[in-house]
Amino acid sequence: MGYEDVLERVAAATSRVGRSASDVTLVVVSKTRTVEEILEIYQSGHRDFGENRAQEFAAKAPRLPDDIRWHFVGALQSNKVRQVRPMTHLLHSMDRASLAEGWLKGMGQPPPVLLQVNVGAEQQKSGIAPGDVAETLEWMLEMGLKVRGLMTIPPIPELAEHSRPHFRRLRGLIETIRSPATEFVELSMGMTDDFEVAIEEGASIIRVGRAIFGPRK
Repeated sequence: MGYEDVLERVAAATSRVGRSASDVTLVVVSKTRTVEEILEIYQSGHRDFGENRAQEFAAKAPRLPDDIRWHFVGALQSNKVRQVRPMTHLLHSMDRASLAEGWLKGMGQPPPVLLQVNVGAEQQKSGIAPGDVAETLEWMLEMGLKVRGLMTIPPIPELAEHSRPHFRRLRGLIETIRSPATEFVELSMGMTDDFEVAIEEGASIIRVGRAIFGPRK
């Protein structure tokens, strides 16, 4: 377990399906982790990190190097957008009009976003229904959002293989609506318990924390 181990597993998973490890962005999920723990990974050359709590992110990011590419990967309340937007490289959890409106406000161009899709139809999770992706994409693009692709958090799997149908469904969705005009290319899917399966199913971004840092504090 650890950062180097995850890199090796990413390389092995991509090799199994004829992909390059460079095709996959590893987002190191650093929620609850200290600045010192993050810096240890940063000093290995890594630059993509993910947070999912607005207040923790706003307090932590200014204390870390400016060249980190921050991904906000958690559900975001509209009233917390101002804390998150200025430092975010990519928002993974866009899923409703009120959040879209808030994201578009502020100075400069808003950072790009991913549509969060609730592939498991779990009531407790955020995200749009798979059947609503095309319609949602249309109005979000009309609003002026830069939508780069899809994200999902499937039901917690007992075995990694149990996530495969969900990842395959997300890949199918993006293939039906992908267009060069929209740059709709990213698939953010796969976490500690199933990221290798996600890579085999076409993930371009994986979000891994526990396999790198150990059990969550």
